[in-house]
This record gives sequence, C-alpha cells and structure tokens, in this order.
Amino acid sequence: MPKPTIEELKQKRAAIDARIRSEEAKSRARNRKLDTRRKVLAGAAVLYQAEQDAAFKEHLNGILAGFLSRKEERELFGLPEVR
Repeated sequence: MPKPTIEELKQKRAAIDARIRSEEAKSRARNRKLDTRRKVLAGAAVLYQAEQDAAFKEHLNGILAGFLSRKEERELFGLPEVR
C-alpha cells in the first residue's frame, strides 16, 4: 500500500476537524438543553413552594427584586419597575 500524500493527510485532518467541531456543537446544544430543563424544574419547585409558604414567597420576592432589572421580567413577578 503506497504512503498517503501530504495533501491526502491534510484532507483527512480537515475531515476529522470538521467531525470534531460537529460533535462539540452537538454536545454544547445538549448541555444547553439540559441546563434549561434544570432551570425550569428548579423554578417550578421554587414557585410551588412560594405558593405554599407566605414567608418563603416574601423572601423569594426580595431575591427577585434584587436580581431582576428589566421591566418585562419584573412584570412577570408583579414587581415594581426599577427607576
């Protein structure tokens, strides 16, 4: 079997690099999806607890008031607009 040429090796390397980039992109997308799912579930649990416990709800509203700055976000939680 003849030795591969430099050009053939470069083409193989380019193909491998493209496959690596593709797999890395898939991994990042999968991780973003899992992160979003964790946030949704954690948020649902926190909001449920806030419905059950008035003191917790008050504490959560304090945290959100300090964390949220955009008008649209604050409106979602019934918080006053930041001046």
